[in-house]
Amino acid sequence: MRYALILGVLFAATTVNAQWEIQTSPTPADLRGIDNVGKGIAWASGSDGTVLRTTDDGAHWQLCSTPPGAEKLDFRGIQAFDANTAIVMSTGKGAFSRLYKTTDACQSWKLVFINPDKDGSWDALVTHVTEVGEGDVCIAGSKFILGTILGDPAVHKSNQWDTSTAPSFYLANFAVGIGCPKNELSPSASSIFALPTEVAFAASNSVLERLGPGTYWMAVGRRLIQYSVGFSEPSHYAVENFCDIGIPFSHQSASAGVFSLAIRPDSVEQPKPTKIGGFHWKAPSCLKADMVVVGGDSTAINDRQDTAAFTGGTNKFQVAKMLPGGFRFAVAYDSATKTWITVGPNGTDISTDDGRNWHALRPNPALHEPADADREWNALSLPFVVGPYGRIGRLRTGVLSGAGGPIR
Repeated sequence: MRYALILGVLFAATTVNAQWEIQTSPTPADLRGIDNVGKGIAWASGSDGTVLRTTDDGAHWQLCSTPPGAEKLDFRGIQAFDANTAIVMSTGKGAFSRLYKTTDACQSWKLVFINPDKDGSWDALVTHVTEVGEGDVCIAGSKFILGTILGDPAVHKSNQWDTSTAPSFYLANFAVGIGCPKNELSPSASSIFALPTEVAFAASNSVLERLGPGTYWMAVGRRLIQYSVGFSEPSHYAVENFCDIGIPFSHQSASAGVFSLAIRPDSVEQPKPTKIGGFHWKAPSCLKADMVVVGGDSTAINDRQDTAAFTGGTNKFQVAKMLPGGFRFAVAYDSATKTWITVGPNGTDISTDDGRNWHALRPNPALHEPADADREWNALSLPFVVGPYGRIGRLRTGVLSGAGGPIR
């Protein structure tokens, strides 16, 4: 009887699954971008002009046609809107930074923009589909995509208003037609002050957040830049506002810093109207929100120093008390379970106290699963995660609902 009980325990131990269910991938490409649309639809992107698509919650992934001229491009960012429509952004110096669109389920692609600055490089983009009256670049009744691109510091000669010769970050708005062919990249990009040698990391398309019309947060190096543009009332003078929030990471390496930013939905404290020169407009100081940033040194993946920081509803960052297990590429928030999750080359971590303490989502792969089922990840859009050599994972149902502490 005792012997049978021991066998039962051993059998149970061998059938525990990994937290990430590895899915069948049709490509060996290094996957860097992932966007879960919902209702079983998700898109992924990566090296060598690779784009993937699923419409059945990851049971099958389709290898899309390669966009024209993109065979050597690295698609770091992808934004999808339904089963048929998506845009994908490549990263690289000058003309290697491009934007393509598809409206026919990736059967075909159209090149819509090439980076106009030969020394610049695009890092991230955010988008949304317009509502009626928000823009006027397409025929009446036709929807289009409004977006913003963040680029690394360069002398932006393409910006018609920028006369500075100092390198600066590039924040440009664009419009992409869905039901019509017209596409526009604004020549009036915002030039944002950059510190010497400072860059944004184009890791998983998660260092740029849009807080509302004209207001953005950019995680660059070891600081968070808040940029707002608007108009004063009643004069309608154009007004810009900048705010720096320092992130107390001490790493000085060019390969170290913030690689990903996430915000708890609906936690942003909206600004109050401020009087400037006798006029009123919503000119925020540093907005408050529940935010988490992750990163570290990408050349020292097991080094836990400076891998996570949090705000706890304020506009000041603190380094986490208990840090993730090493360098982390991406972070996201799961509203249903109130859990933050971060992924990287050597593992997955979670926090249930708004980023103050992190615990490993410990790997428990079954015998039929690879030993690295819970690590080697580059980007995250819950419940999906992607990584090198075509790796795709899906978080198993219920993993986060019972994650009240370290999984042992």
